[in-house]
Amino acid sequence: MELDKIRDLMGRDMAAVDRLIRRRLSSDIALVNQVASYIVGSGGKRLRPLMVLTAARACGYQGDKHHDAAAIIEFIHTATLLHDDVVDGSDRRRGRDTVNTVFGNQASVLVGDFLYSRSFEMMVDIGEMRVMDVMAGATNNIAEGEVLQLMNVQDPDTTEQCYREVIYRKTARLFEAGAQVAAILSGVNGSGEKALVDYGRHLGTAFQLVDDALDYSSSSAELGKNVGDDLAEGKPTLPLIHAMQNGSPDEARLIREAIEQGGLDQIDAILRAIESTGALEYTARSAEKEAAAAIGALAELPDSDFKNALEGLARFAVARRH
Repeated sequence: MELDKIRDLMGRDMAAVDRLIRRRLSSDIALVNQVASYIVGSGGKRLRPLMVLTAARACGYQGDKHHDAAAIIEFIHTATLLHDDVVDGSDRRRGRDTVNTVFGNQASVLVGDFLYSRSFEMMVDIGEMRVMDVMAGATNNIAEGEVLQLMNVQDPDTTEQCYREVIYRKTARLFEAGAQVAAILSGVNGSGEKALVDYGRHLGTAFQLVDDALDYSSSSAELGKNVGDDLAEGKPTLPLIHAMQNGSPDEARLIREAIEQGGLDQIDAILRAIESTGALEYTARSAEKEAAAAIGALAELPDSDFKNALEGLARFAVARRH
């Protein structure tokens, strides 16, 4: 199922979540409202809340608490982006200036904190202790992933295993938690919940692998941020790790130096090394394996349009160009 059809299928639920997001972003503090309005206007794929909603419906859920869960996931995701952009010194996201560029680092960090705290208020409103437990653990794991990534910055000896640990904690863990919360709200049995946990983890991993490949294969206009941002920040992502391991000694040295120093002075030569070693193809194959595992995990769920939509989200994750 294509993404447009998935959005049509989930249109009523997504509209309810959009209304909820706007209402729960409201604050008595003017600056919070200004930043919140800017965030909403920035758009975004809203893939995470779409996954939560679809997963709940695929489990037969008939209530409306999945709207709260979807908004919570989006708030936590947005909070991590606000903090990430400050840590990374990013100035572009989704084709627009980042919040820290427009409003300053202090506002970006503090509004990120507001989003975290608002999300936990909403968890209390759901009234399900297991939801609180899952989301508290996920939020902690995300913070640990941020620290682990910081430790890897400018470290060319970062292994693929360590890289995968980072992307699990930073990205896949929130997908996993969102899918698990959908299962909890739906009251599915243990095997059904595990199936959605596995689905979310593999989907999130595929999504991040593609993101890291796109940093070296898309134009800035397609990507919505500056191409080569990861290299400029000294982040050893999978395309660079593979190219170092499989390139010539000169290519490996060039990439090592670029990671250690950051910057884009040798970006053209590094792009040639990435191409010659098949690093993007390797990353794409890794993402496709994760997407296939996500789809395979859904075998536990009954057949429905919603299950087909979850499969479609996994295929979209690896087929997208931005």
